[in-house]
Amino acid sequence: MTARLRGWALLLSAAAFAPAAGAFTATINPGSRGIYLRVGDGIYTGTYTGNGTPGNGGGVDVVSTTVPAAALGNGVDQVMTTTASSGVSNYDGYAFCNVPAQIYVGGFYRRSGSGGAATLTATVPAGLTNAQGQSIAFSQISWTSSGNGDTGGQPIPAGTFQPGTQALTSFPINTWRESCHTFRYANDAVVGAGTYTGRVVYTLSAP
Repeated sequence: MTARLRGWALLLSAAAFAPAAGAFTATINPGSRGIYLRVGDGIYTGTYTGNGTPGNGGGVDVVSTTVPAAALGNGVDQVMTTTASSGVSNYDGYAFCNVPAQIYVGGFYRRSGSGGAATLTATVPAGLTNAQGQSIAFSQISWTSSGNGDTGGQPIPAGTFQPGTQALTSFPINTWRESCHTFRYANDAVVGAGTYTGRVVYTLSAP
């Protein structure tokens, strides 16, 4: 995930390496060892339920907000928008997230047998920096978690970025999990005009 602040604009971008309603989790059949994560726009041919094929890549999506000079540092959260073009679930093709307001985060961990889990983490820099060497703490950026047709708690819950390697959630063996994240900039500090950038990397890993 990368973040930028231009003039009075803050930009944040996200990158992932790598049934339709409700706070969505699904049990999938055991099979050959596989792991897949999509954050924002990813590559997936078809759907999981239609025996589709996950791909690698999809680019880096940017999350951004513009803070008016008159509102700078007033502590009022600034809702961020994204460059994501698809909020459709790769599980079954349901339009789960609302773009460009939200970023899709989802995927699966599969293997034969039972027991164990994959871990979703975010690697977060200390701050967003501009060309003049000024910085904004990455903890100024948080997110809420939802999805169209939600009926319960989110499998990839809401939170606030913290520097370092941050554990977000776990993916139990043979499950698909997905949520839609809406980002906010806390706007707690008066900062110099400029483009502030930083990148968060999401990783889904399993032993």
